[in-house]
Amino acid sequence: MNIYRKSLAFWAKITLISLVSFLVAMPAQAADDSRYLVKSKSQFLKNAFNARRNFNNGFTADLNEWQLKAAKLLGVEVEPVNILQVLPAEAKAAAKPKPRSVPDDQFGWGVEAIYNETDLAKVEGGNGVAIAVLDTGIETTHPDLKARVVKCRDFTGTRLPYLDNKCEDKNGHGTHVAGIIAADGGSDNLGIYGVAPEAELYIYKVCSNSGTCYADDVAAAIADAAGEKANVINLSLGGDKPSSLIHAAIKDATDVLVVAAAGNDGPYAESIDYPAAFPEVVAVGAIDVERKIPEWSARGLNEITKAYTIEERDVEFAAPGVNIESTWKGGGYSVLSGTSMSTPFVSGLAAKYWAIMGKDKPADLIRETLQKSALDLLPDGDDNSSGFGLPRFIK
Repeated sequence: MNIYRKSLAFWAKITLISLVSFLVAMPAQAADDSRYLVKSKSQFLKNAFNARRNFNNGFTADLNEWQLKAAKLLGVEVEPVNILQVLPAEAKAAAKPKPRSVPDDQFGWGVEAIYNETDLAKVEGGNGVAIAVLDTGIETTHPDLKARVVKCRDFTGTRLPYLDNKCEDKNGHGTHVAGIIAADGGSDNLGIYGVAPEAELYIYKVCSNSGTCYADDVAAAIADAAGEKANVINLSLGGDKPSSLIHAAIKDATDVLVVAAAGNDGPYAESIDYPAAFPEVVAVGAIDVERKIPEWSARGLNEITKAYTIEERDVEFAAPGVNIESTWKGGGYSVLSGTSMSTPFVSGLAAKYWAIMGKDKPADLIRETLQKSALDLLPDGDDNSSGFGLPRFIK
């Protein structure tokens, strides 16, 4: 009887393994919500599920329905990987770009607000400071950007961890963000200028052409940027829910200043997006040309947390984010609105301060300098919409 039971158990195990092997070998569906964190370090499962990225608590993979059932049969815990966006759909629809061959204004109102000057004739700064832009890529041939791009990597592929020297931007959002940071006017000095036109750009394509970004790709790019000694990481993207993968990567990037968009889901309290809502991240809301907060700019919880102390879901700054002209795909320029535009103004200013103060200075000191430079905005004090206020360059 014991022999019979042992034989039955043996063949049951063989059958289960065979079934699981068959199921996991099936290709995953190409759906936006098909990516999962598989909480296992099994090399068999990594191979069978075609693992994308490895993390301390498991690996990520695109799984179909049968593969999910196989994981359940094996008692392996899985959870969906967060999906983020560069802008909410309604903001995109309201801000359709109009490319032009020349900029309307070489020194836009946003740059003038950051420099605290109304009639700028020259901008400079950021020399030697590296800013990682995690976005939809960049147009590397744009006259105002091509001299600024130092690294270019695509994290959205399926076969390799990333593709080097590949970061084509078919969306335009990443090119726009990069221009706000470091556009240098081009070799003919006829183009547009960003806040820190001497800074180095590390471009990480982590979002698809539609603007969708998977948290595992973002987390991997944050780790890579930190490893490559980037000083600032710009995240003009976000989502409603926190990602443990992204949060862990940010906490590991101890020598980097991470700046992120608060989101466009205002005017309600606690409408701030993640990763901006993490306390380790500089969260940036938007202002218009009159230094007023647009209704759509996301709000934090500043008014019920400790004043001028960054806690989770606090907005730290507000920066220009309405009708911002910057570089665009096709070599031209466009005007966009959103906290995606506000964020690179703060990243560029951080680079400018870092270059002046010395690259050996810690990220915390640069963050403190930004806070001290900020002009308080209405309503007074550490409010939900603007936190410390509008950071500016103070000579």
